Amino acid sequence: MANCNHDCNSCKSTCSKKDFLAPMNAHSHVKKVIGVVSGKGGVGKSSVTSLLALAKQREGYKVAILDGDITGPSIGRIFGVENKQVLSNGKEFTPVESSQGIKIMSTNLLLESNDTPVIWRGPVLAGMIKQFWSDVMWGDVDYMFVDMPPGTGDVPLTVFQSLPLDGIIIVTSPQELVGMIVSKAVNMAKKMDVDIIGIVENMSYVKCPDCDKKIYMFGKSHSQEVADRYQLPLLGQLPIDSELTQLSDQGYVENYHSDWFDEFSQKVKDI
Repeated sequence: MANCNHDCNSCKSTCSKKDFLAPMNAHSHVKKVIGVVSGKGGVGKSSVTSLLALAKQREGYKVAILDGDITGPSIGRIFGVENKQVLSNGKEFTPVESSQGIKIMSTNLLLESNDTPVIWRGPVLAGMIKQFWSDVMWGDVDYMFVDMPPGTGDVPLTVFQSLPLDGIIIVTSPQELVGMIVSKAVNMAKKMDVDIIGIVENMSYVKCPDCDKKIYMFGKSHSQEVADRYQLPLLGQLPIDSELTQLSDQGYVENYHSDWFDEFSQKVKDI
């Protein structure tokens, strides 16, 4: 089986996907878990995760973000909670909440300072993600978005195996090379028997502030070609937006509004 880490024939057993899932915290009820993945770093995966959470929160849903990018966490900063204290009863943790009620758990909320490096090997990183799922009292959550580490290595594999993913959204950027990397992410998801909800192209264009013309800084987009190749929906082509970047850097992403974000929110309404 794709999710198995040994030879099922040698042990003469039938492995089920459920055999590898980490137990949900006893004080949690999470209805839907969606992973946000990318084949490489630097494509704005955390930004897209934040926008997805924001879109669902504005629909009236209870939303949470599990920041699975253990060594490069940024969700706390984007939502302005990086200096908040995570509470613990000695066995379990309580996630922090953003100004508008999005629950967040991230590595940098547990460190002494934001610039403390996380120098851990793969098994420890993987174990931390399991703890974020099993040892955090998430409460009632309609949508949990998992900001997954980039690539197709050990830690993303742990997320695929250990969390009950209802599907993943793949984030890409316009370059042809990234199209090839998206293909790797698609193939990994298929091998792990995880549904692919769709593809989001980030940094697709810049809109001229004077004439509103779209400027494609990275040239022709190949994301639609990749989406068509795998018969997947292209959920959005998101621009480089200086206002969004500024608000995210300041921790006020929840104050962001724009026409293109409204369009994107409509496209992901049924996920």
